[in-house]
Amino acid sequence: MGKLDGKVAVVSGSGRGIGREIALKLAGDGASVVVNDLDAEPAKETVAAVEAGGGRAVACVGSVTDEGFAERFVQTAVENFGGLDVIVNNAGYTWDSVIQKMTDEHWDAILDVHLKAPFRILRAAQPVISAAVKQAREAGEPVPCRKVVNISSIAGLGGNAGQANYAAAKAGVTGLTKTMAKEWGRYNVTVNAVAFGLIKTRLTDTPADGDGTIDVQGREIKVGVNAQLMDAMERTIPLGRAGTPADAASAVYLFCIPESDYVSGQTLVCGGGFVI
Repeated sequence: MGKLDGKVAVVSGSGRGIGREIALKLAGDGASVVVNDLDAEPAKETVAAVEAGGGRAVACVGSVTDEGFAERFVQTAVENFGGLDVIVNNAGYTWDSVIQKMTDEHWDAILDVHLKAPFRILRAAQPVISAAVKQAREAGEPVPCRKVVNISSIAGLGGNAGQANYAAAKAGVTGLTKTMAKEWGRYNVTVNAVAFGLIKTRLTDTPADGDGTIDVQGREIKVGVNAQLMDAMERTIPLGRAGTPADAASAVYLFCIPESDYVSGQTLVCGGGFVI
């Protein structure tokens, strides 16, 4: 018996990296998972990995910033698995620049993926959750505790040079989280955030002087961190290392299991003891 048996989870940005580990973690404990990625192949690979482990998953391919995506994401959960219990707003990327060189496109793209997209997904989920709660109450049944986990960053708590757009978006996630915890408490939904510190992914584990890029809807965005800077950053972490995607997924998992049913409106820093 898993702690998430019978639960249905949607995890945005779960074809790769941290999101993939979150999907596998939730599925491994019994949840049926809707996997999302910009590209079909990574989403299908995560679905296949879930199924290989004995779990259930389906893919919902597309950008979280597209019009109508949020409704399609939620409906994929309802149509395939019959409901919605866990929402993890994980999709995102960075597009860094100092403010004098940051364009409106830089700003809008990052605010859209990290803040507007979670807002839209939660808005789309409200009618589904509200109807399920009303049905349970009318039937005299207990209302199960549903979970929302929004992904933030230590950049949103303390700022980070070169990331005015990203830091502002992640600070906004904190406000969204606290507000939704108050709005959705009446539905027995907990809403929390996990602020990641330095986690090694394809965005951070590529040399800054290399040619590493990611393609985001036709934009070739350079990624990578200077190796010396990475070493210096790791030395400031009390645990002495950067986190792994599995570490990050485990922190999210804490807010998805019954043991956290009375914890809401909180931001947990997953940073190896690093203090801003």
